[in-house]
Amino acid sequence: MRVLGIETSCDETGVAIYDGTRGLLAHALFSQIEMHQAYGGVVPELASRDHVRRTLPLMNSVLAESGLTLADLDGIAYTAGPGLIGALLVGASVAHGLAFGLGIPAVGVHHMEAHLLAPMLEASPPAFPFLALLVSGGHSLLVDVAGLGRYTVLGESLDDAAGEAFDKAAKLLGLGYPGGPAIERLAAGGRSGRFRFPRPMTDRPGLDFSFSGLKTYTATTVRAHAAEPAAAADIALAFSEAVVDTFVIKCRRALRQSGRHTLVVAGGVSANRMLRAGLDALGLETGVKVYYPAQQFCTDNGAMVAYAGYLRLAAGETASEAYAVRPRWSLAELGVPGAAA
Repeated sequence: MRVLGIETSCDETGVAIYDGTRGLLAHALFSQIEMHQAYGGVVPELASRDHVRRTLPLMNSVLAESGLTLADLDGIAYTAGPGLIGALLVGASVAHGLAFGLGIPAVGVHHMEAHLLAPMLEASPPAFPFLALLVSGGHSLLVDVAGLGRYTVLGESLDDAAGEAFDKAAKLLGLGYPGGPAIERLAAGGRSGRFRFPRPMTDRPGLDFSFSGLKTYTATTVRAHAAEPAAAADIALAFSEAVVDTFVIKCRRALRQSGRHTLVVAGGVSANRMLRAGLDALGLETGVKVYYPAQQFCTDNGAMVAYAGYLRLAAGETASEAYAVRPRWSLAELGVPGAAA
């Protein structure tokens, strides 16, 4: 089975082709970061319009790279949610139009399930079951994964996700968008120990996250040291240390609670080197194997959508002719493949 994957949930247009025998055949990505930088964040209408411009050319590119034609495809997967509704509708419309014309199924993919499965594209993939930490611009989740579609959300963000917190902290420090890479670069020159930021919700039981208070603490610290330009790197480092420590503490609790011995970390924030170092250290301490996607598949991409769609179609997922998208969609609502969508 060969599946074309289309990702248009936010500000990246991703297209890829996954073959059940040969693996990932080709993938292409166009990022809108440069366009949105002038606004300090994603402008939904601009994002939607750019997806319209980019999706078909990227599709033609991956078909040419893989040596296939549309007639060689067996299915089409697209991100159905969560995400920006206008952006999601672009991918859904293209997918269903192509599927109808080709007489093949189209299946809507949950964006966070695609992230969760992205490490399985690697040469040494994790095996079910495992614990997953999903950290992106819009989500921070701890999920017990028993198998495909068998997800139990153990903890989630009650306010800002980690990626949002990085963006807001970067803005407070006068850095560019997106905030995660900017904070990471600045923090590399910081002095550890000068500031200590709180580790939110780690002084009480539970696995939920809250990063809004950390943003407020950052704002207060930035104002108090506005006359010290050199303090910015120290603040960036202290902020990063707080986020990483919070995730390490919560993952340790979740591993103990779930009894899992494998940790999968995915989503855009999983590219952060400090976070990877902290979780790798946790893995060594506890004997837990930690898996990540390749750097190119940490952020939104078509490869993860093609793979997730392939797994669901191969497992008997029945696609619907309707292409309703879901801007808000809990991972816990997903079911095991095989039932009608």
